[in-house]
Amino acid sequence: MPDPRHSPVRIGGPSQGAPFAPGLGARATILGPVAAHIAFVIELTLVPLLLPAMRSQFELSLSELAWVFNAYSVAVALGVLVGGLFGDTFKTTKVFGYGVFAFLGGSVLLAASTNAEMLIIGRILQGFGAGVFSPLIPVLLTRSAPDKPGRVLILWGSLAGYVAAFAPLIYSGVLGSEGWNLAFGFIAAIAGLSLLVLNWSPATGKPEVMQREKPKYLAIFQARDLWLTLAYVFFTYGAITYFLFRLPLWLSETGAETTSIGFVLSTFWLTFSGLSALLRNKVDQHHVQTIMLAAPLLIAAGLLTSYNANTVLLVGSAILVGAGLACSNAPSTQLILRHAPKGLSAVSTSLDITLARFGGIAAVAVLAETGVSVAGPVICASCLVAAFCTIAIRKQAPQSA
Repeated sequence: MPDPRHSPVRIGGPSQGAPFAPGLGARATILGPVAAHIAFVIELTLVPLLLPAMRSQFELSLSELAWVFNAYSVAVALGVLVGGLFGDTFKTTKVFGYGVFAFLGGSVLLAASTNAEMLIIGRILQGFGAGVFSPLIPVLLTRSAPDKPGRVLILWGSLAGYVAAFAPLIYSGVLGSEGWNLAFGFIAAIAGLSLLVLNWSPATGKPEVMQREKPKYLAIFQARDLWLTLAYVFFTYGAITYFLFRLPLWLSETGAETTSIGFVLSTFWLTFSGLSALLRNKVDQHHVQTIMLAAPLLIAAGLLTSYNANTVLLVGSAILVGAGLACSNAPSTQLILRHAPKGLSAVSTSLDITLARFGGIAAVAVLAETGVSVAGPVICASCLVAAFCTIAIRKQAPQSA
């Protein structure tokens, strides 16, 4: 569960159908979405590591590089809304497949890029596709295993977390700083494998029967605690995204090798994955807001610690921010689903991802060329607002099953 807003997001529940049979067809319905998510996770964790090489090859300024970075986030934010709305209206597997196809096309274009314009176009196409298919992954997985939805989501989240942790180390050890094109080609290959497996699955051709009441979208605007949680997401994930953007560039400017940068980023993702597993049974009615409150404090401390050239302190900053992501990711998703108006869970989780992306866009755009004297106070203020949002959210009594 490595993405700020693309962890195993629970959109809806397991569909009713035949009992899960671990045959070839059932495995195909699981492996298709999982392969797409692995491609998405590799893109997420590798791009910060690829930024210095892309900047050097195309002689980009920090502002231009911020556009390359943010183009993906803008497209994801738009694609998520499309995926959330269309996935509930049309056949889910088809919408998912179109999203993976767009992501694949963008990855191929990035691998073949010869100028900054191609980079930006490729990032937009890739991001839009990722936004369309990513909210539908948990839907497809729970439908593929209706008797064991929790087990398949746990396996999915664990796998994604370890992919996020080890992808930077493998890339930096095998390709170094020269293979950023090959990295995008590898991402495209995994996305292509997802499409092949999805088309191979016998479940793809089955009609989907959905009986839902007409959603009352205006109820979204009356959900006070939902919007407080979304504000929390905006500020915390803005700070985390800025950290992931800034840290590799800072390390490369100080002469750090790609392997060292990959190690620090892997530390971040390993901390996130490990602490998320430890918190799995603690994220309940009694603990969720306490855990959320710890997140902005950890993130602020980690970002302030990252402004130095000491390797030990930099690893420590990665651990702190990774822990902050673990304390904010699943808990905030849980609150968003809890406070979502009836029948609007998919739209609410789409807003969750969109606000997270916009938070990252704003943080990178505003702080890309600033130093600690500006970025430090801005990040601390953002984390303080996130903490106040957590305190302001009303606590609810445990709900009976």
